[in-house]
Amino acid sequence: MLLFGLTGSVCHAEDITVNYKGSTAKVTKKAKDSVKVTVDGASVNIESLFRDHKLTLRLTGKSDDGQLVLKTAGKAKVKLDRLQLTSQEGAPLCLKNKKKVEVVVVKGTKNTLTITACNDTANHKAATIWAKDKLLLSGKGTLNIIATGDGCRGIKTKKDITIEELTLNVTTSGDNLGEKPFGFGGMPNFGGEMPDFGGGFPFGNDSTMRGGFPPMGNDSIEGGFGGGFGGKHKYVASTKGIASKGKITINSGHVTVRTSTAGAEGIEGKEGVIFNGGNVDVLTTDDAVNANATIEFNGANVTARSMGNDAVDSNPKSGFFSPFGSNEQSDEPAIVIRGGTVYAWSQVGSPEEGLDCDFAALVVEGGTVFSVGGGMGEMPSVPTNATAKQSTVLLIGISIVKDEPITISGADGKVIDTVIVPFSLRRSASLVSSPAFKKGGSYTVKTKGYEKTFVIEENFTAVR
Repeated sequence: MLLFGLTGSVCHAEDITVNYKGSTAKVTKKAKDSVKVTVDGASVNIESLFRDHKLTLRLTGKSDDGQLVLKTAGKAKVKLDRLQLTSQEGAPLCLKNKKKVEVVVVKGTKNTLTITACNDTANHKAATIWAKDKLLLSGKGTLNIIATGDGCRGIKTKKDITIEELTLNVTTSGDNLGEKPFGFGGMPNFGGEMPDFGGGFPFGNDSTMRGGFPPMGNDSIEGGFGGGFGGKHKYVASTKGIASKGKITINSGHVTVRTSTAGAEGIEGKEGVIFNGGNVDVLTTDDAVNANATIEFNGANVTARSMGNDAVDSNPKSGFFSPFGSNEQSDEPAIVIRGGTVYAWSQVGSPEEGLDCDFAALVVEGGTVFSVGGGMGEMPSVPTNATAKQSTVLLIGISIVKDEPITISGADGKVIDTVIVPFSLRRSASLVSSPAFKKGGSYTVKTKGYEKTFVIEENFTAVR
């Protein structure tokens, strides 16, 4: 016998099962008390007052015009079991949760959530999955997130997102839902004075400016430099892949993100992005990975590629624009690389970068790194001798040829790393680091039409 109350219960496998079938949905409810279910065609609205009991739902079946709206007072787990759910307006999975919701993909299953329109952004959440509180995505199956409507994001939350185990594929293809144009004439509001950069531009290893030129395509600088001095746009609702007002953490699994519209970042965590493990592949028009706080690479294999902006862009409080007009500033680093593989590729050249730190600190403690980009005057964001805990090299002027192998070898001819970049860039400023690099060692980088031998003289070494 199953007992339910407002403050506790005996756990059960699934309290509610929703089976979508075309234009209808059948709901089987074992939770009798404190759970209200409303069904209108294939649109299901579930409201739970449980606080201590974790409400568990199982979603299965197929509908081309369906939705689940879940409002919970406590935690919830939503199991996706061979679910094919498309919404013609509003989030197909809308989570109005007050506590964390787990979305679990059942082992061995393939599931697809699609959103085709986000016109009423005031009442319908403009994402394929929208969550009010924390969201955990897990399971040993496949989840495809597809957003085709204008202004529709892939995944959007107001708080933290954690991803682990599953194969997650996120694709957005709609246009931006409105924009606010502003152009060359606008300069940032400096609060009455220009900031002190403390050491000038970063053309030497000991510079205190700690990074490249301010990002020219950053959506957060209203009236600023953006868009390469030709003007930029502030989008009302850009079609981002995975976006959170909190922090995004990827622990394991396989994550692929694709966006195709201007202003549509791939992975954006306002309070930071953390890559702990798994394989992550991001291809976007705008920043592939973006945060207003530290971006950490601790052990994942990440390929972040932007076709029109920075590959990895961090804008922390310690960065270039943060002190203007306010007294807030911190010492938090912009990017920290401790392990894994970090391939950060911006294919448009100067001033966009592979790793953009907004003048805050770039810390390299481990891992394999190969960035491709420009930077202002071929000088991108770089670590200092103090923040390069692992030997790191800036290769200035390296020519990238599409699909041609780039090899880095030691003095003994042993290949340390081979990278194949899927675009050409005549002159790149590439940041390279490897656990195999040793101070005082001699190394050679070679690609089609380019070969350079260098000696690592300091923790951070610039090679022209």
